Amino acid sequence: MSNTQFAILMGLILGIAWIAFGFASILLGIILAIGGYFVGRILDGQVDLQAYIRRYSRS
Repeated sequence: MSNTQFAILMGLILGIAWIAFGFASILLGIILAIGGYFVGRILDGQVDLQAYIRRYSRS
């Protein structure tokens, strides 16, 4: 599946979900999915959380 086909499919799915559930529900679902994606990357060891903590700590 090409990126164009994937984008069309995602747009179609989001459009149908928006009609069925409303904008606020879709927005909440997208935010939770993004959060789950980052938690999964951290648990898989693909993101070094300690590097971010050291970079943004004040000490």
